[in-house]
Amino acid sequence: MDPNSFRKTILMVASGAVVALTAAHGAVAADRVRLHGTVESLDGDTLKIKNSGGKDIMVMMKSGMNVLGVKKASAADIKPGDFVGVGSQPTASGVNGAVQVVIFPASMKGTGEGDRPWDVKPNGSMTNATVANAVKDVNGPMLTLDYKGGERKISIPDGTTIVALAPATKDDLKAGAGVSVQGVMSGDNMVAADRVSVGLDGVTPP
Repeated sequence: MDPNSFRKTILMVASGAVVALTAAHGAVAADRVRLHGTVESLDGDTLKIKNSGGKDIMVMMKSGMNVLGVKKASAADIKPGDFVGVGSQPTASGVNGAVQVVIFPASMKGTGEGDRPWDVKPNGSMTNATVANAVKDVNGPMLTLDYKGGERKISIPDGTTIVALAPATKDDLKAGAGVSVQGVMSGDNMVAADRVSVGLDGVTPP
């Protein structure tokens, strides 16, 4: 994929994420879903997945919808100036420890910037921010994250899930691939999706 196409794809996905967040405020909370599972089949714009509970879900994708790829990364890939999303929770040291880290491409810098509660883990926080500093520590790399109005230090313990966003296509929605779907329930076991992320090379989207 040439650089211009890559940039257009990422920007379109970012715009879609913003639209999705805005739409969520106008929808009934119970109708809004985020699902994780594996691909069973793809027929045109209809994606069939098996969710984490083993239930079959039909995902209706808009025609021409962009798919976001998720690839494996490591702490060594995180550098000052990078824009990241870090899900973390408090530790005994007083510094939050990362549970998962998503490295955004440069074209998505600023997406969802800020620090907010993250209900995936007890007392968790989700911080979308720019890496101001990354240093080695006895407990793993230590990141200093800067965002508008604040700063947070977060350690990255061994075993932390670290991924990077990358361009993908519907061709990557192959049987067995891990996916994350966001959208609105449109019927029994049916979801009208506004965002679909697929793991590349066996990665499971966080």
